[in-house]
Amino acid sequence: MSDALLVLNAGSSSVKFSLYGLAGDAPRLELKGQIEGLPGAAHFSAPGGERRWREPLAHEQAIEFLLEWIEQRMDGRRLAAVGHRVVHGGTRYAAPVRVDAGVLAQLEALVPLAPLHQPHNLAAIRRLAALRPGLPQVACFDTAFHRGQAGVAQAFALPPEITREGVHRYGFHGLSYEYIAQALPGVDARAATGRTVVAHLGNGASMCALRAGASVATTMGFTALEGLPMGTRCGSLDPGVLLWLMDEKHMDARAIEDLLYHRSGLLGVSGLSGDMRTLLASEVPAARAAIDLYVYRIGRELGSLAAALGGLDALVFTAGIGEHAAPVRARVCRDAAWLGLELDQAANAAGGPRISSVASKVSAWVIPTDEELMIARHTERVALHSS
Repeated sequence: MSDALLVLNAGSSSVKFSLYGLAGDAPRLELKGQIEGLPGAAHFSAPGGERRWREPLAHEQAIEFLLEWIEQRMDGRRLAAVGHRVVHGGTRYAAPVRVDAGVLAQLEALVPLAPLHQPHNLAAIRRLAALRPGLPQVACFDTAFHRGQAGVAQAFALPPEITREGVHRYGFHGLSYEYIAQALPGVDARAATGRTVVAHLGNGASMCALRAGASVATTMGFTALEGLPMGTRCGSLDPGVLLWLMDEKHMDARAIEDLLYHRSGLLGVSGLSGDMRTLLASEVPAARAAIDLYVYRIGRELGSLAAALGGLDALVFTAGIGEHAAPVRARVCRDAAWLGLELDQAANAAGGPRISSVASKVSAWVIPTDEELMIARHTERVALHSS
């Protein structure tokens, strides 16, 4: 009887899971679901199951519930391993790793670099280790894909004593970019071997320049705040604004953190919503302004990444907005006409996969990402096939 492996993505307010069977040559998705609303009155939803809690549910309790619920549906099979999305691997981890006490301690030391994500990622690992001590767990990092960038692409112009403390550009969404890089050979050989920019446009948004499938530059840096405006995050900001907020508005670090992470971006500009679907459907002028800024900044970053590559062969859209917001894709492509990109309007409206014209010098694509499958592949290899 075949084994199965579990993929967990533990965030500040939710725990998402995917269960993969291992009967064939590659992990095969069998079941997925999530618990939302943590640590409050949470809601569990998955095929064949739904539950609401009236009392607050802690993250540890959520992990315990999910493990028991999943194991009850294993039909006698063995849960062979668990893979986790871990936001930050620092400079040490350029590849997924099986977690032990030493690894966990090193990842704990990175919490100050990702205070809103890392603690929840690691809490899930610790709870599972307590519940099933012998169960192999693998950490897969959002930063790892970018570790091969040239040193100059990772550097800030800061004194070396600060850089040595770990203050430099890490980049994120690496699991998504790695998946797209592996999918490109089956979509467009020129994009796979050439100069491609991938736009991961979701509630969190970033862009990455790939040369022959390897990361050359990316828009996120030290934290997941830099680069594009996002659902509720501000994107790149003049550091002088932070000094002004401290001096003139007397805001401390926690108040600024809340502003930049939770009250800015599309939500902050529109005053309406951080959801692109809501903004596209709205006639409110501020909603239009938020979309205009979002598209403008994508165009600015695209030009920067094309410069880092020395030209552009392909542009790929992925994640929630990238895969589903045809009007956003259309505007980005039209603004990129100077790079040689010509949009096929009908193909874009249909969702692709190719949305550029046959005559376009730069091809444009819509490729759905699958970070969970990427984690499942890594987990199978590291936990079950490594010597």
